Amino acid sequence: MISVLKSDERGQADFGWLNSRHTFSFGSYYNPEQMGLSHLRVINDDHVKPGYGFDTHGHQDMEIISYVLEGRIKHKDTLGHTEYLSAGEVQVMSAGTGIKHSEYNASASEALHFLQIWVIPRQSSLTPSYQQKDFSAFNGLSLLVSPDGRNGSLSISQDVEIYRLQATDAPIEKVLDTATIGYIHVATGDVLINGERYSAGDGITITDENKVQMQASDNSEALLFILPTIA
Repeated sequence: MISVLKSDERGQADFGWLNSRHTFSFGSYYNPEQMGLSHLRVINDDHVKPGYGFDTHGHQDMEIISYVLEGRIKHKDTLGHTEYLSAGEVQVMSAGTGIKHSEYNASASEALHFLQIWVIPRQSSLTPSYQQKDFSAFNGLSLLVSPDGRNGSLSISQDVEIYRLQATDAPIEKVLDTATIGYIHVATGDVLINGERYSAGDGITITDENKVQMQASDNSEALLFILPTIA
């Protein structure tokens, strides 16, 4: 079964310097039917104006993943990291017992577009940690995040996998275990899923299916989440 949350059905927060669309309830946006999916709690689609960003603030007990679509992030945290992320790069921050960080648009002239994703960890009070990797050279369907860091992916403390789908000449088929849920967030452009076309910002939940067929058009990207079914 496939269910769809269209792009314009998401929550929105516009602060002038930040325009953010929320797939799930976040901040002042509350929708009791959109409180997350399995261990996936947040997908925020953030557009940040040049020179602006998120001042230093704290998190606990959350796996926080950022994926840059356009522009460049400047990141600083209380673990001592000062890092920059460009398009195609992924950051994983395990907040654990507590971490403070800031995220800014590193450019004075270009916009920043990135996805911020929160996953609930399998246990609380973990030791905070930071990871970063450039996936821009990978094509097709590539594994970005996994529980065991296999195939060069970044690791998180939860049974969740995140794949990136980029422009493909032919459909790519992904087998889904019966104990999992598939969720696809179309990040840019258009994507065909089981023969149906979806556009940037659309979210597609796939349940009770043993496989999904995906194809991204040119200059299109989507993220595929493989999530455990929670009884």
